[in-house]
Amino acid sequence: MKHIRIIFTVIGLLASVASYACTSAIIIGKDGKPMLWKHRDTGTLDNRLEHFKGEKYSFVGLVNSSSEGGEVWIGSNTAGFSIMNTASYCLKDDNVPAELMDKEGILMYRALEICASLADFEHFLDTLSRPMGVEANFGCIDSSGGAAYYETSNDRYVKRDVAAMPEKYCVVTNFSVSGRPEDWKGVERQMTASDIFMSMEDPDGRIDAGPYDLMDRLSRSYAHKYMGIDLVRDSEAFLSSGTGYFPDQDFIPRRSSSASVAVKGNVMWAALGYPSCAVMIPVPVSEEDHVPACMKRTSESMNCEICDISLNIKYTYVFTPPGEHVSNMDRYVNLRPVLAGTDGRKSLLECCRDAEDDISERFMRIYSRYGKGSLEWEDFLKEYDRTASEFIHIVKKKFKTYYK
Repeated sequence: MKHIRIIFTVIGLLASVASYACTSAIIIGKDGKPMLWKHRDTGTLDNRLEHFKGEKYSFVGLVNSSSEGGEVWIGSNTAGFSIMNTASYCLKDDNVPAELMDKEGILMYRALEICASLADFEHFLDTLSRPMGVEANFGCIDSSGGAAYYETSNDRYVKRDVAAMPEKYCVVTNFSVSGRPEDWKGVERQMTASDIFMSMEDPDGRIDAGPYDLMDRLSRSYAHKYMGIDLVRDSEAFLSSGTGYFPDQDFIPRRSSSASVAVKGNVMWAALGYPSCAVMIPVPVSEEDHVPACMKRTSESMNCEICDISLNIKYTYVFTPPGEHVSNMDRYVNLRPVLAGTDGRKSLLECCRDAEDDISERFMRIYSRYGKGSLEWEDFLKEYDRTASEFIHIVKKKFKTYYK
């Protein structure tokens, strides 16, 4: 614990890094099917899901709650093409003004409308007018098993073919391998996530993980590879020696984390809000809108109910307002309710897992029937809608001691 106290002091002296600090991965499972995972960090913490009828394909996407359409931050369409991004800070080498940049969400929205494969996406990039207005790593998968990252700047891109990598997975944060090394950002999170993935490898060096594995082991990880700590694993020792507060610095989850989303096959799993008090919910990608009501805008506001619940808990228990004479409390996270609970409550991590176990069991009860061919897709969707109406009640029940 002396080691942790020293680290606590050192980290507290470090400057804050950019809020736009997403962590992502593409994983090709032992079944040969690729999966996207994005842990989103942003300055816009209210987000929701939306179903779109595109020019060629329908799709489901993660959007800022204030969005009126035209941009998404991870999405999947009915052709089996899915796309996500992480910001990169080492590719731009031109004088394109700032007002012409930050078009990543618009680019991904358009790609989901018209692309069915990696080849389609590459053709889309090749023919897009320049400057493209982006500096990002775009992660893409398709229904034929294609899986790649595209390190993309205003006038060119470099493809990193994950399907050709021997380990069959790739972790990407906020730098591009083809970019300037001196401007790499998010290296600490890349190290931590890569270390977690290595621990998940089977004897053949492959990863057989599902969306909930990634949610629990990465989006709710308070490990820091460079510092050599893991506050979830060592929670008893950590909490026994102090208040439970720790600098919110270079963990995968942070104050700016707004969602954790995974896509595999024809399902998107999304946890909206701060991951340590948010629940991952499966959503089918279909021609018609089957996004659960709790994940869409309400009649009262552009926000969605499930994200509001998470943010309420986050700011009540995990990121409390600065104290009267404490100037930098907004730089600390209170991990006691996350790891152990407070005042007789279960830990927030237990609440998350309990809710996800219940939701996953109900979902798989019908989805496995579809997978085995005993339930047609349209019949599955009808069953899903009935089942999904219960999800918000499950979440409220599991978090009832934290949320009123």
